Amino acid sequence: MALGLRVFSERTSNGEPILDDNNGEVLMHTQPAVSIVLGNRPSESPGTLFISSKQVIWLSDVDRSKGYAVDFVSISLHAVSRDPEAYPSPCIYTQIETGDDEEDEDEDEEQQQTLDWSSGISMIKEMRLVPSDSSHLETLFEVFCECAELNPEPMQGEDASNWNLSGNDVNLIGYSNGDHDLTHDVLQLHINDQRFEDAEEMEHESNKRNSHQ
Repeated sequence: MALGLRVFSERTSNGEPILDDNNGEVLMHTQPAVSIVLGNRPSESPGTLFISSKQVIWLSDVDRSKGYAVDFVSISLHAVSRDPEAYPSPCIYTQIETGDDEEDEDEDEEQQQTLDWSSGISMIKEMRLVPSDSSHLETLFEVFCECAELNPEPMQGEDASNWNLSGNDVNLIGYSNGDHDLTHDVLQLHINDQRFEDAEEMEHESNKRNSHQ
């Protein structure tokens, strides 16, 4: 499965996205009148947001050939943003794993836009979903959290068998899918606590021996 944002145009006759039914993909939520902002590009005309059990899909209401999709395993963070300094309108803010940290999406963005609206899509690292009615943000965030838990980041080696963050690690600001730094910090705290307890036990045993001498 390729990481990153991709062009999506497969629609049914009634305008809904064609999902992978054979692999159990189901539609979880539909939200009309949502604008999309990719990286530093201008906001797209409003379209319809479809959230499935596997991916986030946005389809243009103006141009039936235009649409975008990103798998939940590629979304490293999502959050509700209401800070006008970050973006003028309340939105769902997401960070996207592209699978290539060496390239910078902003480097040739102006040139890419003049060539083709779909150019450079796979390198987009930030996406904002802006509903026309901001009261829908909390519902969208909850659906994002539910679907993120259905698509945990694959873990390998000892990490997969010895450590796992619970789905309850969702806060009111946002949700991070596979936050390695957080995992490391919490695990390190646990290790340090254990060492502290071991040191206390050793000191206690040493005091007991000294008292008997």
